[in-house]
Amino acid sequence: MLYLTIMSMEININCDLGEKSKFHSNKHDPDLLKIVNSANVACGFHAGDEETMNMVVQISKKNGVSIGAHPSFNDPDNFGRKRINLSALEIRKLIIDQYEILQRIAVKNSLTVSHIKPHGALNNMACEDIELATILAKAIKEIDKDLIYLVPTGSKMEVSAKKLNMKIACEIFADRNYEDDGNLVSRKKENALITDPNLAKKHVLSMVQNQALNCHSGKQIPCEIDSVCIHGDNVSSLATAKSIRENLIENGLLLKPLNTMEKFIKS
Repeated sequence: MLYLTIMSMEININCDLGEKSKFHSNKHDPDLLKIVNSANVACGFHAGDEETMNMVVQISKKNGVSIGAHPSFNDPDNFGRKRINLSALEIRKLIIDQYEILQRIAVKNSLTVSHIKPHGALNNMACEDIELATILAKAIKEIDKDLIYLVPTGSKMEVSAKKLNMKIACEIFADRNYEDDGNLVSRKKENALITDPNLAKKHVLSMVQNQALNCHSGKQIPCEIDSVCIHGDNVSSLATAKSIRENLIENGLLLKPLNTMEKFIKS
């Protein structure tokens, strides 16, 4: 297995934030924003509201964290995790509307939305469906060709974005297990989540060093990795984020917000 020299390698830690809802609290958001480099902000369609968006944007600005829109299906009753079939025009509007909601708040705080990462079922469906992935990619590129598109590594979303020559950051999930096809283990299965921070930090470091997904079976799949996602809605999110950050730094990685990474400044 190839083992990369990573003394000057850049990596990003991102987290889904502002997701206050009937499903979970956002009480850890301020602490997570001291740890992560980029925030994927819920835009009110699956969770969050103007107050939570304002809070995340303001704390992000204070801590030098870049902000991105985290658009989803308009489905707060299911936290955006129910699969919904929409037309291309409806998907386009869904993405643009949520971006604009967050961008207005960002501008009021002298910031700008620098990336987009779809949420939940919308993201999962696009990982598997090249047609939907292309619709999403075209909508994001239409908004601004310089937006960074944060996508699961090895997914159809990555494939479609590369065909459109977009700025893409490929992410892995710190607290999720992978199937042998590179997709996430379904949350319906017992082994979907990695809740032990010590296991999560080893899982992440191995994948980053080897630029390969670690599947639950032991299989490894070579891939590009620019960012590590911490889910803010897990009980162990804060402990996991701290553990991963410390371990990456101890092993020589340079943590950066997405919009200051060298690959995006050059492109």
